[in-house]
Amino acid sequence: MSQTTIEATETNFLLQLSQTAIHFEPVTKITNVFYDEVTRQVFTVRSGGATGVNVKGPKMKNPINFCVEDKGAVQSIKFSPDQQILAIQRTSKSVEFQNFSNQVPDGVEYSQSCRGSSTTIIGFVWVSNTDFILVTNQGIEHYQVIPDKRYLRAVKNHSIQGNWFVYCPLSGLLLVSSGPLGTSLQPYLFKNHQLLRLTKFEVDFPNPPQPARLCLVERDVTPTVLYNQMVVLVLKHPTKPNPTSSREVTGKSEIVVYTLCKDSPPRKTHILQLETSGKLAVSILDNLIIVHHQASKTSSVFDINLTGESDGRVVTLRPFLASVTIRPYFLNIPASAAMLNHEPSQMSCELYSPNWVFFQPNIIIDALLGCLWSLELVLTPLINMAENPCELFDFLLQRTDAKPTAMEVLSRLMCFPHSLSVELPVLGRVFDKLNEAYRNQLDIEIQSQIAMPAGAFQLATGSSSRRPNMVIDQTNIYSRILSPMIENKPANEACDRFIVAIVSEYIRSLVQYHIPVQHFIYEVLIEAFARLGQFYQLHQLFQYHAVADSKPLACLLLSLESVYPAAYQLAIDMLKRISNANEEIVEILLSKNKVLSALRFARDMIPIESISARKFLEAAQNSQDPSVFYGVYQYFQQRNQRARGSPAFLKGEHCEVYSRHFKLLFGDGDSNISLSDSLSMG
Repeated sequence: MSQTTIEATETNFLLQLSQTAIHFEPVTKITNVFYDEVTRQVFTVRSGGATGVNVKGPKMKNPINFCVEDKGAVQSIKFSPDQQILAIQRTSKSVEFQNFSNQVPDGVEYSQSCRGSSTTIIGFVWVSNTDFILVTNQGIEHYQVIPDKRYLRAVKNHSIQGNWFVYCPLSGLLLVSSGPLGTSLQPYLFKNHQLLRLTKFEVDFPNPPQPARLCLVERDVTPTVLYNQMVVLVLKHPTKPNPTSSREVTGKSEIVVYTLCKDSPPRKTHILQLETSGKLAVSILDNLIIVHHQASKTSSVFDINLTGESDGRVVTLRPFLASVTIRPYFLNIPASAAMLNHEPSQMSCELYSPNWVFFQPNIIIDALLGCLWSLELVLTPLINMAENPCELFDFLLQRTDAKPTAMEVLSRLMCFPHSLSVELPVLGRVFDKLNEAYRNQLDIEIQSQIAMPAGAFQLATGSSSRRPNMVIDQTNIYSRILSPMIENKPANEACDRFIVAIVSEYIRSLVQYHIPVQHFIYEVLIEAFARLGQFYQLHQLFQYHAVADSKPLACLLLSLESVYPAAYQLAIDMLKRISNANEEIVEILLSKNKVLSALRFARDMIPIESISARKFLEAAQNSQDPSVFYGVYQYFQQRNQRARGSPAFLKGEHCEVYSRHFKLLFGDGDSNISLSDSLSMG
């Protein structure tokens, strides 16, 4: 099934730039700007570094400033991940290194040249604090940097005639393009200080040019991680019908997703259908693929975990969110400059500027403006976009920190009378989606408690054991939705019928996923039945044990005795089925002045030594029935005789007042009422 496109209005911005930009010196004739995706640092290099190098980044508390000797134009500059070694490339043959201590260079340089006289460096990347990769036109050179000795030890070389490369710091995946078209991609995986060669794969390219030339370029290939799976995104632009034709290119672009498998070659798993063509860029945010279109100044959002059209091998997806825009952004102008030039204190920033450069996973840099931002996802506007609740919750369940938004959407879906426009089966499917995640979370908790291996647990339970990003449990449903609904509900029959319908559907879903229903969910249903006067339906629930036994529910039934007398016996029967509810049954019988019935029950169900004589004697005295008091008093005297050899009560039992009352009623003699007769009275 293709995804429904949800279009944002001009007031709904699902994307925004980070509120605080990283400001750096813009590009000029004497200043170059570099960005390193591994450390997420932006370098401004003035006059080849002789007049200063400034390093900033989102994760840095303070910038780093230093100078290096000007030995020519800097082509690339990067710190090791721990900021202890700086690498600078000035030529196509070698890279220079300097050690740092407390963000200060030690002033001693050492270098590493690439192998072979005809070899040139395409680029380099730090894959760990000391592991350094040189990518050349002839292969991959893996070195271990020994900073104390100021040299590099060769680890391994991989021969490949490369055109360009891209690297994903999240996964350690390095992709090298080869072949005349550049469509042959060789993946390498850096793991445990080793660079492992994986299976090469070919990117389909229709209508290749003649003669052959480089068609697949670095900016159109994005290795990343989606849902803990390594993938490669390949942006494909529409091609001319005839390579020699001068006709304008027509059609729309698409992104092909290749998924890397453990024991097999990467395979094409998804095709993302774009609605535009032209200058495009990709960001990855919260397992979403966000495609930016410069000409229309809009973005499209894809989620490969959603359902699409499948031919059995490849899933084709349309954007889940199409034509969304980034929230307007304003740059603050220093007050002194604004006053001097009589300008406003803020300046609107051009969104989707031609000067924007997108880096992975979600970095945007405007080198001419001197700003670095992180792209952020805002889920709140989705509250007003619930055209298809099931698809929306499929989307929200995959997102991080989506629970507040999901709860608000759910609250609106279940809000009377607005929610009458939502069909109950649709709401039921939403409950199923929530409870599937809820069940998975419970399974993970059970698995951790019993310390069973994940594979064995999945086999035994059929659970996916994948920890959900969001869990909406019964407490959330009750406290955030049902309880406020009941407090604020209109006093009419339609609302109570609605409550019965949605709570019944919610319980149906919980039972389907083998989730024990909490008593407070049942209470909402029972109280709604009572308000409607539907006591027959209520009785059926308990008679056929459709409701799980619990003490709170028994107490609720007791409270309904005045309007439905049969509720009393339903409550007693429920408590009898609960193994630890004997004390509660005794209290209920005593509260009903059924003293002898309570004593009979206690005699049969509670250890004799733990029965409180004072409690029963007090209730018997309050009954104002001498025969009842006599029978209870005699019962406990006989108990004392059997237990201690004396009918007297212990001082700690505080029964003196009842002994005096007995003497007042009966003296020291006996009566014609036997103990067995007393306890047989109702």
